Amino acid sequence: MNRLTTALAGSAVLLALTPAAAQATGGATSEACKVWQGTVTADGGHRRSDVRATPPPTTVNRLVNGVYKPGQVRLSARQVDEPAPQGAQRGGYVVIGDALYWSVYVADTNGSVVDQPVLRRIGGGWSSFGLLEVSQYQAPYPGKIHREAAYALRNDGVLYRWRIDNGTWHAAGAYAGFASVKSMALIAKTPTYDTFLANTRGGALYTIRIPAGSAKPIVTPVRTRTWQGFETLSAMACGRNSTLLLGIDKDTKTAYLYAVGHANGASTPIKSLGKVSGSFEDPVYFRWAPIPEFDVANGD
Repeated sequence: MNRLTTALAGSAVLLALTPAAAQATGGATSEACKVWQGTVTADGGHRRSDVRATPPPTTVNRLVNGVYKPGQVRLSARQVDEPAPQGAQRGGYVVIGDALYWSVYVADTNGSVVDQPVLRRIGGGWSSFGLLEVSQYQAPYPGKIHREAAYALRNDGVLYRWRIDNGTWHAAGAYAGFASVKSMALIAKTPTYDTFLANTRGGALYTIRIPAGSAKPIVTPVRTRTWQGFETLSAMACGRNSTLLLGIDKDTKTAYLYAVGHANGASTPIKSLGKVSGSFEDPVYFRWAPIPEFDVANGD
């Protein structure tokens, strides 16, 4: 457990996790904060695991079977889960084989697929990528600022960025030097930049702030050791200034939950909330998200 007990549990982090102060994406709630963790199962199902910041952390699972063919999806960016007349519409970008696709389908209230997913091919050349994520910033109503970007990490350590306009991808930069990164979780998005929290094979933890323009990413160390065990990091806002961070160790099929305060380099408060109940053994991980107006990310 030594690698999991990071120090500096700031009072702001602890306050955000209490029921009276906890906020879900976009509004107040009496429930504990949670991460909407998503997976594609080995047989092609879509799982949503709500990992809650209760003492100890608990998980509530929901499964939709038969979304994809077994083993079909290799990577997935966040999937938007929004209400639909039949139940819920779910859409996002996935990598199948060497190609990137937009995937969308409708599930009924019983968790059954109403129609098979529509898969719209975006482009090829994805065999050498091992990480994919999308950031959608939408100003609160009646704001008109909208910005959508995609990020993918190639196996040689080059981080690529695209601007997305109405589903069309436009190259917007490539940055070498990220070969040691194991996983990245989006913790902040604004009109002018996105920020990821990333862990490395050597155990370090960094923030990577990527400006929306042509400037290069700004990399800032947060911790220097003990974080190498996680193949997947996933994050969701908690309160006005805090983030819940879920670390998944695929080797041991276990996960641990952390409360992370406002990103401030080595002074960033991080509090271990403990091991999460259940087994994490699905092959593909992503985060479920509400529509962009309510998918708050305020960790930086």
